[in-house]
Amino acid sequence: MSTDADSAAHDRRQQLQRELLRRARAGSARGTTTAEPATGPSTGQDDRTPRPGSLPPAECVPLSRAQRRMWLMERLGGTGDAYHVPFATRVRGPFDVAAFATALTSLVARHAILRTRYTEHDGEPCQEVLPTPRTVPVHVVDTDEAQAPELLRRETARPFDLAAGDAVRALVLRHGPQDHTLLLTFHHIAVDGASLETVAGELADLYTTATGGTTRHTLAPPPQYADHARREHEALSGFEEELERWSELLADAEPPRLPRPAAAAPHTAVRPAAVRTVPLTPTVPDALRTLGAQRQATLFAVSLTAAFAALHRLTGDDDLVIGVAGTHRSGTSMRGLVGLCVNTLPVRVNLSGAPSFSRLLRRVSDALLEAQRHRHVPFDLVLERLGAGARGADGTALVRVTSDVLGEPTLLRLPGTSAEYVDLPSDGAKFNLSYGLDLGDPARPRALVQYDAHALDDTAAQSAVRDYAALLHAVAADPELTLDALPAAGPQDGSPNRSVPDRSAPARDRHPVVEALCAHPMVADATVVQPEHGPAVAYAVLRDSSGPSGHELLGLLRRTLAPEAVPAAITLLDALPRTAAGPADHARLPGRPSTPDAPSGARARAVTEAFTAVLGHRPSPDEDFFALGGHSLKAVQLAERLRTDLGLPLTGLDVLQARTPRALTALLDERAARQSAAKAVSRPAPRSRDVRPGTVLVTGATGGVGAFVVRELAARGRPVLALARSESAHLIATDGVDVIEGDLTDLAGLRDAVAQADAVVHAACTFTRHDVDLAAMETMVDAWRRGPFVFVSSVDAYGHPATDRVAEESAPHEPVSPYGKAKLDCEAMLLRAAGTEGRGGASSVRSPIVWGAHDRLREQLRWGALGTLYQAAEQGRPIELPHPGTGGHAWYGAAWVHAAALARAVAECLDRPVHGVANACSGHVSWQDLAHDLTELLGTRADLRRTDAVPRDLDHRWHYDSTRLARPLRPRPGEGRRTVLSEMITAMTPPDA
Repeated sequence: MSTDADSAAHDRRQQLQRELLRRARAGSARGTTTAEPATGPSTGQDDRTPRPGSLPPAECVPLSRAQRRMWLMERLGGTGDAYHVPFATRVRGPFDVAAFATALTSLVARHAILRTRYTEHDGEPCQEVLPTPRTVPVHVVDTDEAQAPELLRRETARPFDLAAGDAVRALVLRHGPQDHTLLLTFHHIAVDGASLETVAGELADLYTTATGGTTRHTLAPPPQYADHARREHEALSGFEEELERWSELLADAEPPRLPRPAAAAPHTAVRPAAVRTVPLTPTVPDALRTLGAQRQATLFAVSLTAAFAALHRLTGDDDLVIGVAGTHRSGTSMRGLVGLCVNTLPVRVNLSGAPSFSRLLRRVSDALLEAQRHRHVPFDLVLERLGAGARGADGTALVRVTSDVLGEPTLLRLPGTSAEYVDLPSDGAKFNLSYGLDLGDPARPRALVQYDAHALDDTAAQSAVRDYAALLHAVAADPELTLDALPAAGPQDGSPNRSVPDRSAPARDRHPVVEALCAHPMVADATVVQPEHGPAVAYAVLRDSSGPSGHELLGLLRRTLAPEAVPAAITLLDALPRTAAGPADHARLPGRPSTPDAPSGARARAVTEAFTAVLGHRPSPDEDFFALGGHSLKAVQLAERLRTDLGLPLTGLDVLQARTPRALTALLDERAARQSAAKAVSRPAPRSRDVRPGTVLVTGATGGVGAFVVRELAARGRPVLALARSESAHLIATDGVDVIEGDLTDLAGLRDAVAQADAVVHAACTFTRHDVDLAAMETMVDAWRRGPFVFVSSVDAYGHPATDRVAEESAPHEPVSPYGKAKLDCEAMLLRAAGTEGRGGASSVRSPIVWGAHDRLREQLRWGALGTLYQAAEQGRPIELPHPGTGGHAWYGAAWVHAAALARAVAECLDRPVHGVANACSGHVSWQDLAHDLTELLGTRADLRRTDAVPRDLDHRWHYDSTRLARPLRPRPGEGRRTVLSEMITAMTPPDA
């Protein structure tokens, strides 16, 4: 029986969870890294002495502006792999994997940026150099050519954890004894195109040395990127005059009006990239070079001029801005620097007056030269100076279109081998549209466009690239042709030659809002009411009841109209009332306000308070986020504050798109209404006739943890409803277990499954798609209306605690990985809802590494967090382990739990919820003991060596208390560490091994 004391304790736990989440998000806690960087093999000197040019690892250096932009893009979300930099080479000939790993480790030792993590200090991002790892892992996979592209694509797309110092990964695909594909994947925050030249050259020299060869020269100590970032940070105050010049150059500039897609883009932050190409005659590049030389212009300027002409044809605009890549690299002091030194340069050109191509080339060359004079001024500072005027109606930056000349790709040329470039295109688009003159294969030049498939139709993109190619061919033959005389590529697919937006509207109303709304294929009619004071209000009639919502239409207008033209709201009607003469009868429109009221209610107050706290100004309902000094970092902070306070999903991108307190409140109201609707649907909790009373829904039922939970519940006689994908449902079909097909992306199916159950065990996780995990948890909590709910969480939610012993429900300590932060968010949602509206108690069971006789768990042992240690033991390579006492810590190792014990703990929580967080550990094992177990069980003779450095993969020294669930976690026969490892390894070892 519950008591008032129980209720008070429950409330305190919920308050604690909210506070823990806020602390994790605010970055209030600082990580502790005390180990010094290693310098390589012992030379008789102190190995902890930093090399010349290296940084003491405890120093936290401000980010460069380019790094800051990358960090913010990661925090805003939705970038996918757009900012991953794959560097792949097919190598034929003798190749030494161990020597390559040695060379890569030496490269990481030389360039601190490749072992740098990114944290926050007092709300601002900073970078901290980590110690040099003893070995950078190089994963080797045997595969044929047919499977290679998919393996490479998956590795390239795998997310980075910038808070952990993940900046480079290595994968080797072995196609044969002397045929390999080498893939290095970098995050753009650590490298740019020029860096790859340095990486390739140094890696070849270091590989030569590692194989016993002789290099032509000795590598000098390189410059360090943190020094560049520090210099830039110190120089920021001196850019005032040049910022004023940029303000003059870009005054009143607007993003190009690209043709809108016929259908509205789905509401997602992901920008899928697509590419269209047209081959060029092989003589065209030389003709363009000659044209440029005759007019004192580079080939780059000529191709940029053609891009301006093509964009003019695509949009019909005369005043255009195209972005080009600039660089901060200058002088010999930056030679050999690895790091992100690129800067976006906006080039603004007026194309009015139908100039000839040669005259336009002069205009473009002058504008390009002026931009390059100020190339060292970070572009995001320019945007901040311009404020709201530098962004489009949807909050995106001024530069939506870019242009470049693509040269021959960088290759990794190792001695004694041949090298072939492997192209790995990104799945994400950085800009709406990018023109390119591709000279990667001199014999096969191409015109290409890369574009955001949500921002541009395929037909418009195809038209754009054909026009661009036609222009290049035409001006190569006759540069005196005027713009209106330049030939256009005829339509080849029945689409119009020019994809200029059709802005025609019904004669009854020419208002731009009406034109924009009626251009949507699902809108049949629209009108606008403009009050004497305040913003307009719009009304729309849909062609079908399944069309877009008013808020989705409002988002469309924000992407296509100037901010001052966007109405305060859009009301959907079945039909517009009209006068006898035909025009809309505004007097008969429902709810027509003379002046829109300010938003009211708890969410409106929360939005106003959040704007005030983050921007330092109490806004009126229609004040613009950017006009108030907002930028990307403040958008992230504002979204995280509101998400925590209101318990509603919200991202920084939502803030950038909504922009005003009124619009943001409307968005939050809509999401709250959706939650309420979902609750209303699930409140009756309809049951399938086949679902028995007391049924427990188990997600992830075929996974390593879920399978053991299902087995434990079935053994206790509890009816189970197991969620599984259709292709694996047969794996769990047994007495007492009903299977429902679905996964975490099927939100409707999740809601129905939860509504049918009397208790929930949520053991499923994507591990990398945190947005999917959060959406799934939100849906399940919304549908949960009875019984207990157990969430299998992770000790990663604690981050990097300052003490070596971690009590249950301890506050998280930065850095907390994205995976750990997603677990914190899910826990907060669950614990906040527990005990309300008929819901039962909630338990978050934080588990460490899970071991058990299951294929998924075996794969995690082999390739997961302990993969580097396992691979070294399996291959008999030397294993370097931190010596006790290194960095002031007496012990290094890992916590672990047997899957069967974890399942018992979960089942215990169904009967006796912990109403908060509990740890579930079977034990803790030192790296020395684990390495000894693995080598003995694998039958190898790896040399275990003690070192005074801590490899990144082994920097774990925490013991987690597991008092609350001690009884079910008590080991049973056969659950010892050596026994479970033997069961797992025996099943992975071939019979003839």
